[in-house]
Amino acid sequence: MVSMLPEGSSLSFSSTATPIRVIRCLGGGGQGQVFEVDFAGERMAMKWYFPSCLQRDPDLRHRLRACISATQPNGSFLWPILVLDPAEESRQRLAIAPGSFGYMMKLRPPHFQPAIAHTGGRLEISLQHLLVSCFHLAEAFHALHSKGLCYKDISLGNLFLDPESGGILICDNDNVDVNGSSLGSVRGTTGFMAPEVLLGHTRPGTSSDLFSLAVLLFRLLTRHDPYLGRLELQIRCLDEPARIRLYGENPVFIFDCDDPSNRPDPVAHPAPLLTWPIYPPHLQTLFQQSLGEGARQPARRAYTGQWLKALSRCLDQRSLCPHCGQEVFPEAGMAGRCWDCGGDLPVFPRLITPAGTVHAQPGNALHPHHFHALEGERLDQPIARVEAHPHRADLLGLKNLSPQIWTAVLTSGGEVQVPPGKSCSLTSLNVIQTPVGTIRLAR
Repeated sequence: MVSMLPEGSSLSFSSTATPIRVIRCLGGGGQGQVFEVDFAGERMAMKWYFPSCLQRDPDLRHRLRACISATQPNGSFLWPILVLDPAEESRQRLAIAPGSFGYMMKLRPPHFQPAIAHTGGRLEISLQHLLVSCFHLAEAFHALHSKGLCYKDISLGNLFLDPESGGILICDNDNVDVNGSSLGSVRGTTGFMAPEVLLGHTRPGTSSDLFSLAVLLFRLLTRHDPYLGRLELQIRCLDEPARIRLYGENPVFIFDCDDPSNRPDPVAHPAPLLTWPIYPPHLQTLFQQSLGEGARQPARRAYTGQWLKALSRCLDQRSLCPHCGQEVFPEAGMAGRCWDCGGDLPVFPRLITPAGTVHAQPGNALHPHHFHALEGERLDQPIARVEAHPHRADLLGLKNLSPQIWTAVLTSGGEVQVPPGKSCSLTSLNVIQTPVGTIRLAR
């Protein structure tokens, strides 16, 4: 790739008192290139646009300034910070095209990996952390839509994952626009675009975002395109007209409730046949609603709040198969079979709270929404976490992550105080009294 801006070059801008030094080119796409830069001793990222992009999208500068003024919806977005117009001296010295500009944003930390590496099988991430990533995606777009904005181009290429925590970062936020606005030339990415947008019947908006979000969640959880099944195998050449038929004119979800004509082929499409049964029915239903009926009826698409509830419930159900150690998601209080080894699953112990039930399994956590029914689902303020004994994996304890002291009532009738940061064994536990509510152990 030929870099538009030479490494080591220094640029002055009308909007900054300090010059910016180009360290290296990080990559590029259809709109421009992204550079790692030094700004006043801090490493930042700078996106610089191709002149051709600005010709195609003359409203880009206006949209970008509006995006910056709207402020960052939450911490999952690599949000634009400042529009960068080069000073005349820098423009002439580096032969920068007239009208060219860029913007500054935070630099992506190196431990965040491209989501496409996961769907391509090149990134190791647990099912728990993958579900956490999906939760944060729904949470991010919930925050974006709450500000009256739409993203327009939700796809794998704009997402990065932290495999160790499930954290996410969303890039390319210069396409964000006011919902219902006609500004901008970006419509989305084929395979993620809502059918009505692909066919040119409407402009992108929050409704089409909801469709694209469902596609992205499905691809993360199954590593497969939700519309590539047997119907695709009948297409001799997957050219643009064929893509329009497949994704726009006749989109049939591969697990559609009423139309089995596009089911995955066992030889050509093994991934979805393996991964789809992993997830509980309540999550499958949202996909069937959003990608089945929702492909033809936008009003049927699941809202971000519905995804948050469904994904948090999956995390509550997460358990470990006693035979193979695989993560499984049985309904609370019910036995089942492991999707991986086929072994019988027991009825797992549960932590019952005033507003929820969580399987007492290592890594599972209790959050404020488990104690207050009207509390919105969040994962960033855990109150307690189930942890295994460091030397006895079969011995589980509940760690107090709150700032208050708990009182644990044992099956023997005795009581134990559990200070913040300490754990109480679940072996002889009956009830835990906390300032936010009671936790009862059901075996």
